Amino acid sequence: MLTKSNFVIVTLVFLTALAGSLVTARGMDWYRTIQVPAWTPGGNVIGTVWTVLFVLAAVSIIVYWTHARRGREFRRVIGGFVVNGLLNVGWSVTFFGLHLVGPAVLVSAALAANVAWLIWQVRPTSRAASWLLAPYFAWVCFATYLTFAIWRPNG
Repeated sequence: MLTKSNFVIVTLVFLTALAGSLVTARGMDWYRTIQVPAWTPGGNVIGTVWTVLFVLAAVSIIVYWTHARRGREFRRVIGGFVVNGLLNVGWSVTFFGLHLVGPAVLVSAALAANVAWLIWQVRPTSRAASWLLAPYFAWVCFATYLTFAIWRPNG
């Protein structure tokens, strides 16, 4: 069902994805000049995975929003989702915008920790919302390792 809240959530998630992709696109010339591991997924794979993950995250937020009791815990979890979006875009800015690969490893690790925290916090309200975030956590862990592997020869 399309409610005002659902529309706002989907719009904010879309804008987060758009911001990250715009920063990434601007940094692609630089990215092509650095050494990356042979096992680095291609751009089409990465783009497809992120699209799916943003859809899953939006659904997770909507499910949580729909089922959670309003109060301090609710505000804290929603704040955690906001921090998640900021860290997500922050990684793109740090890596692709500023070309700071080492600090990008730390931002990515913070993002992984944030997703793990969200999974833990959302679970009591909705196991489905929690499970929807599991692929995001797995991918961010992989992305953190990949960022580290890129930092080593380029740092």
